[in-house]
Formats: sequence, structure tokens, C-alpha cells
Amino acid sequence: MEFNFDHPPDRRTVPALKTHRMVLGEGNEHLFAAGVADMDFEVAPPIRDALTQRLQHGIFGYEAVPDGLIPALTGWLDTRHRWQVDSDHTLRAPNALNALAIAASLFSDEGEGIIVQPPVFFDFFDIIRENHRTVVENPLILGDGRYEMDFDGLEALAADPQNRILFLCNPHNPVGRVWTRAELTRLAEICLRNDVLVVADELHGDMTFAGHAYTPFAAIDPNAAQNSITILSPAKSFNIAGCCAAFTVVPDPNRRAAVKVENSRLTVNKNNAFANVAMEAAYRDGGPWLDAVLGYLAGNLDLVCARIADIPGVKLIEPEGTFLVWLDFRAIGLTSDALHTFLRERAQWAVTRGIAFGPQGAGFARLNIACPRARLAEALDGLHSAVARHTG
Repeated sequence: MEFNFDHPPDRRTVPALKTHRMVLGEGNEHLFAAGVADMDFEVAPPIRDALTQRLQHGIFGYEAVPDGLIPALTGWLDTRHRWQVDSDHTLRAPNALNALAIAASLFSDEGEGIIVQPPVFFDFFDIIRENHRTVVENPLILGDGRYEMDFDGLEALAADPQNRILFLCNPHNPVGRVWTRAELTRLAEICLRNDVLVVADELHGDMTFAGHAYTPFAAIDPNAAQNSITILSPAKSFNIAGCCAAFTVVPDPNRRAAVKVENSRLTVNKNNAFANVAMEAAYRDGGPWLDAVLGYLAGNLDLVCARIADIPGVKLIEPEGTFLVWLDFRAIGLTSDALHTFLRERAQWAVTRGIAFGPQGAGFARLNIACPRARLAEALDGLHSAVARHTG
């Protein structure tokens, strides 16, 4: 099947967050909008067709979960990632952040620690603090252009009985690591030995580049599975963040029962008819579209690699997965605020400032490359000119 990713609709004709004044600011519609983590590509035709068919039914009252939805998810995980998930272990959630917050509130007490591995998805910090837990940092180690986990540091933190949970980002946003089975196995052993629950955000699991395979944390072994909660959603891989929900995989029966009770208490166990339709269509029939997207993203990444190599003072932390690119601007000598201003005013870039992902992100920025290649090339031209003027 042929898909056209070069000419998407103008996102400014709808209140898309990426191009909204809330993100760009007033009068900045001209900026290269590459901050919010969704894709500028039309959804897979099977998703659009399924939504159209559901719309034509004309009645949108209360609905149960469609019989085919959970089998579509588990079938996808088995076929795509060789992960056999018991459908009884799979629960619905309104969104991934809600699932993270429920895990934090259920399986730790106020004041206790939740370990994160920064620079990492900024909402981890907000969820922990807003639930009155303590952020405990186990920073990643950057060496030779690649991030690694600090297992010695993790061992020390996990040994503290006040630290009850680890939020794992797998694959990692924003640095693009696709954690290997060996890395995840070592992390699993440390957390299991110290009774630290692993809550794994795996929304980018479908988005990996050639040579790098996503390993679900819960697929490591039965012990890892029992000591984990995995959060999944087609939001990222199928570009339906505005019309889908999420899933939690909870193998441990006691934790699963607790999550069910909490979902009921918070009344977050209702269904959205359009979300159900979009997700089932994605998992059943969206594979060819996703494969095409991954091929297009690989071409975009090749372009970024080639162009950044010609910009003195800027380094690319080459991603193994996700459609997000982590750029190192530290050598051009700007503070975080000055870098943010420089990128917006000189390069005409609206990207995510690195400091949002923790203090370890100072001097970095996160670029979304899921956009038409011509627009990306134009933006890279702008960056090259801006840096040349700044350093020359």
C-alpha cells in the first residue's frame, strides 16, 4: 500500500496543541512546530474508515467494551513483539498519565519515593509531586553519544525502603534509547530484590529503528511480570492521541484487584465509542501503515544525522526508537533560557526545551521529526544559518 506523508492537512485549521497559541504563543504561527509529541501524518485508512462507519450509525449512547478490542491488542503484542499477554490481566484507562497517577497513589504512600531516570518525560515529575510523593533521581549516564543506565546508583536507591516505585520509560523519551533485554533484566533483578515496583510507560514500543527491538519489561520473565505494571496505548504509534485511551497490564492479581477498585472509585471505567473503534482498527489493520511510517521516519532521521553533522557546536544523540530526537547544544554556550530564545527567534524552532526533562537536560532540546521531509529540511536550514550567525 502507498501512503503519502509529504502533504498532510494544515493542522492550524483545528485546535491542534502543537500549532496552538498555547504552545507557540501569539503571533508565532510561522514557527517550526516540533515540540508536542504527535505526528503530522494522517491516520491509517482503516482507522478513518472504521470511525466513518461508526459515525454513520448515528447513535452514540453508552457502550460496553467491544468484544474484539482486547483480543486485537493482545494479538498485536503477540504478533508484533512476541509478548503473550493474558487478556484477564489487561485493564482499561482513560490515558497513560491517569494510569501512572493511579499506580503512584495505590502502591506508595505520601512522602515515599518514586525513582525516575532523567532526562525523562516531564510528566513523570508532575505526577509524582502532585500525588505528594518524592522524586528520586537515578540519572542516565551519557558517554560517547549514548545514554546508559546507572545500575550502581539504582542499586543504592532501591535499597532504601522509602523508595517504593520506579517509573521506567521504555523506549526512553527523550533520549531515544531502546533498552536491551540485558539492561531490562538487570533493572528487573535490582527492583525485585529490593521490593521496588516497576511501572513501565511503553507507549513508544512500536516505534523503533532497524537493528533495535523493543523488549516489553513484563516479557523478561515471570518474576519481572509479577513485579510490574505496564502502560500501553496506540496514541503514539498510530497518531490518535486525541481520540484513544490506554491499557494497563497488571499480572499480579492483588495489584490488579486494587486497580479495578480504584478505577471504579474514580469512575474512570467508562467507554468512549470512537476511542474503542479507533484502537481496534489500529491494532487489527494498521500494521502496513505503521511500517510505512517507520520507513519514512528512518529517512527523516538520515536527513537529520547528515545535516546536524555539518552544524558546528550541535550534536545529535542518535535515537534507537521513538520519533523524537535529542539534540545537544551545550557547545554553543547558551543558558537554558537563552537557548530557548535563540531557537525560537533565530532558528524559528518551537521545540521542547531540554531542562523540562530534568536538570540533566540543560543545554539540550527535543525535536520531533514526524513531519514532512521538506518541512524538516527547511527547518534544518534555519538552524544551520542561526548557529552560523551565532558562532561566526
